[in-house]
Amino acid sequence: MNWVPWATFRRENIKVGRPGQTLDQNLQDYFRIPLELFTGIDDTAGPVGGDLGFFQFGPNNICYGKCHAGVSKTVEGSGKFDALRAVNPNHNGASLHLPFSFTEVTQNLRLERYHSSMTSGREALVSSEPVRRFYSLLRKCLPLTVRRRLQRVYMGDWKSLPFPAWPVDFTVDEIHGLYLRLLMEATGLKRVPFIWFWPQGASNCLIITHDVETTAGRDFTSKLMDMDDSQGFKASFQVVPEGRYDVPDQYVEEIRRRGFEFNIHDLNHDGLLFSNRQEFLHRAARINAFARKYRSQGFRAGCLYRNQDWYDAFEFSYDMSVPNVARLDPERGGCCTAMPYFVGRIVELPVTTAQDYSVFHILREYSIELWKQQMALIQDKNGLISVLTHPDYLTESRARNVYMKFLTLLRETAERGGVWCALPGDVDAWWRERSQLQLVGGGNKWEIVGRGKERARLAYAVLDGKRLVYEITEASSYEDVCRGK
Repeated sequence: MNWVPWATFRRENIKVGRPGQTLDQNLQDYFRIPLELFTGIDDTAGPVGGDLGFFQFGPNNICYGKCHAGVSKTVEGSGKFDALRAVNPNHNGASLHLPFSFTEVTQNLRLERYHSSMTSGREALVSSEPVRRFYSLLRKCLPLTVRRRLQRVYMGDWKSLPFPAWPVDFTVDEIHGLYLRLLMEATGLKRVPFIWFWPQGASNCLIITHDVETTAGRDFTSKLMDMDDSQGFKASFQVVPEGRYDVPDQYVEEIRRRGFEFNIHDLNHDGLLFSNRQEFLHRAARINAFARKYRSQGFRAGCLYRNQDWYDAFEFSYDMSVPNVARLDPERGGCCTAMPYFVGRIVELPVTTAQDYSVFHILREYSIELWKQQMALIQDKNGLISVLTHPDYLTESRARNVYMKFLTLLRETAERGGVWCALPGDVDAWWRERSQLQLVGGGNKWEIVGRGKERARLAYAVLDGKRLVYEITEASSYEDVCRGK
């Protein structure tokens, strides 16, 4: 058996056991565990009243929501209220009472509902619709060097931000693991079977994505595909469909003919897509029309501006607009997970590593050190390594040299670590497929059933003292892992 570090979950409540008893669906969605293992346990928090605020659930796990144990109005005060101390376990297997709604807290983090409680006056002003519209007009007149200087000034406080954690935040992943551990302790279980996160027992998943922002980026696309191909990678290209540059049919065809993916990048990339609900709905209809025209399943918003509560207007299968931690992006926040998750019917594939623009022009580092650090952390949690670079910023020879070093690191990491190298559309399809798989059986004889079961792998969450570790019963060769076969 292969031993790997512990990782993560996702959604609502389903009823098990006696009437009125529930088990949080996030557990089932994330791990795909057999629900009968916890039949009869009541883990409901009951009605949770009071104010929204920050608290902790275990050391350093900052949460946001309502909590019987108390909350702080600020992130800095969250350590005064540790909900773990208020957990009420009953070790006869009858109950495990959390002092908060696990579903609410998980969704508040993934959907960034905590962000409004952290927004400074300066950030609120800069992100307001009038200021964004003014900057959108002014941007065309400002030299590139001036724009970058303004961006560095705006993001100059990035090191001092208290939350989400830098350089990768695993809060959602950590609290899911902690929650499962508490359930196992309450029921006396030492091993819980679940369906492994990635096909063929891959340790992690890697996707490479490229946002094309200008004519120069469009014209560099072929060379960037050559660079990716030189290391054995295929990537997705997100293309602005309106206003910025022409999108010839032969350009679209070349990307797809070479085995790369063609997706939609905003509408016109002016930073105003989510400025107000009415304007968003108007633009979303046009974006959906372009998605149908180009037969695209994936989307990414310009500058990673986002409002996940509005995603129901999109017709895409998956989105890639939400950073794990957004300290170096115009819109701060982050989903605090390195795993895909559902936003309604849309699969979100979070951006889990820093953008090339941020590394080169905000941090002013022509190095792969930050990417190397982020990848190591994500590998340890068996998460999604999501790379975002731009052909527009790789035309310079110095940037190209750094990117080639990064590609070499990615290839070596994938070969050494058994990482599944996939296109975003493949990950979307797998995450949906996995969400429908079930474990049936009992004891030491569990079987995965459902469409795609041949790619899925049985794993176990195992209590090792106070730690939770993962044990995979079977893993395939590197070649099969990379193909997702």
